Amino acid sequence: MSITVNLTVNGKQVSEEVEGRTLLVQLIREHLGLTGTHVGCDTTQCGACTVHMNGRAVKSCTVLAAQAEGAEVNTIESLAENGELHPMQAAFREHHALQCGFCTPGMVMSAIGLVNDNPSPTEEEVRHGLEGNFCRCTGYHNIVQAILSASKTMGG
Repeated sequence: MSITVNLTVNGKQVSEEVEGRTLLVQLIREHLGLTGTHVGCDTTQCGACTVHMNGRAVKSCTVLAAQAEGAEVNTIESLAENGELHPMQAAFREHHALQCGFCTPGMVMSAIGLVNDNPSPTEEEVRHGLEGNFCRCTGYHNIVQAILSASKTMGG
């Protein structure tokens, strides 16, 4: 059975016809072509699919597209403006907080959510806040340093 989902994605009104079982991550990637949001596990374990929905970081692999009806969704593609990286993206680059890059979009979106909720996190709070995001390449040290640095730039 098909349903129509109306939402705002990266500031643009979207109306898409999808099957009722379609996940938000599938709507974002397959229907809208925004492939910066990655699928890593389909079970909320890795965090690669993290987006912001109504201002909160959510794992889009476990949200039905229908649940996003009327929502405002922002993906990694929404962060850079006029060629300028978001402070979190810039900090990840500056602190070499990525290797293969697969986890990076979800990690950045989770980190922004973390800093929005706690503008001046401690290292321990950052590490705790990242528990739902896996990186198989790094030891997390540079990721934590990037988030701490960005939190200062973002007003913390």
